[in-house]
Amino acid sequence: MTFYGYKRPDGRVGVRNKVLILPASVCASDTARIIAQQVEGAVTFNNQLGCSQVASDQQYTMDVMAGYAANPNVYGTVVVSLGCENCQMDLVVKAIQERTNKPIEQVIIQEVGGTLKAVDIGVRYAKAMVADASLLQKEEFPMSELIIGTECGGSDPTSGLAANVLIGEMSDRIVAEGGTSILSETTEFIGAEHILARRAATPEVHDRIFEIVHRYEKALQLVGEEVREGNPSPGNKAGGITTLEEKSLGCIHKGGHTPVNAVYDYAKQVEAHQGLVVMDTPGNDPSSVAAMVAGGAQVIVFSSGRGTPTGNPLAPVIKITGNRITFAKMMRLPVILMEDNIDVDASPIIYGGDLKKLGDDFMKLVSEVASGRQTKAEALGFTEMAIARVCNFV
Repeated sequence: MTFYGYKRPDGRVGVRNKVLILPASVCASDTARIIAQQVEGAVTFNNQLGCSQVASDQQYTMDVMAGYAANPNVYGTVVVSLGCENCQMDLVVKAIQERTNKPIEQVIIQEVGGTLKAVDIGVRYAKAMVADASLLQKEEFPMSELIIGTECGGSDPTSGLAANVLIGEMSDRIVAEGGTSILSETTEFIGAEHILARRAATPEVHDRIFEIVHRYEKALQLVGEEVREGNPSPGNKAGGITTLEEKSLGCIHKGGHTPVNAVYDYAKQVEAHQGLVVMDTPGNDPSSVAAMVAGGAQVIVFSSGRGTPTGNPLAPVIKITGNRITFAKMMRLPVILMEDNIDVDASPIIYGGDLKKLGDDFMKLVSEVASGRQTKAEALGFTEMAIARVCNFV
């Protein structure tokens, strides 16, 4: 199986061809937004961080920014900074250049004379990049070039029974093709980490799975909190999930059945052609998806029993549900309907559907999305994202 994408100078392959207007901090976010709004083909996001952060939190922010610029779906990046933030322009540019050699331009608001001048310069840079990006022609590539991020949010019991099972089938097939599948959400390994660790390819990976789970629990306990006070969520409970352990048993189905070959810290660069890997991310959907996209995922596959609109500025997000009521186009009962937001109905698995046939159809959709087909989140313009934090502002 193949897809059509864009070859980048760093050797990786993109499935979209965007120009990123990258705000280095919250103080540059509105300027970046104004620039992106004036250039078709440019995208940005609202960076709430980048300043007044302790070192570990600033590293998370830097890794996400650098990873976004390096993501294969990005042709080039215009970095916009205020000038006095902790994430200084030279630090951001250096972090990006350590990951990729793609085009990059810089605008520092305080040095060019304020917002209006920064917007004028940024728009000129962005338009030039978009023009260059438009000259690229798609080429055919094997599915082995894909890094697929897997996520679940708004889960109910059908997620573990159907949607995550189908994602696991897709994960196994991507691995068989020579690609990479990322299993995320450390909080939702809790109670099932021993089952996941049995699949570790090496003793080191086995120990790392336990390490990230225990580290996450300890981080919350240090500030007097307990993960189970917020997870499962009210929506999970209303849908029928009663404990975090139940949720975790469903979550790990997204990893299919292949060995776990590596464990990555939040937003670190993921190697291609590595099979199944784990990334240490929160259960919070936008910040978990952001980390995988920063790690290099070109496509996200996202299950939701209750339904969710979550998207991403750079990567297409394919939504899948195992709840046929959530997917239903018409129901007379007072139920939640999210057909507007869901791309795939996996509920036939619960009612005796053929997993192989559903897997074939799902892989075909992944190939089509990688080749340019818009997901519902893309068509609706959803670009939510967040960056994880471990500490308060300073």
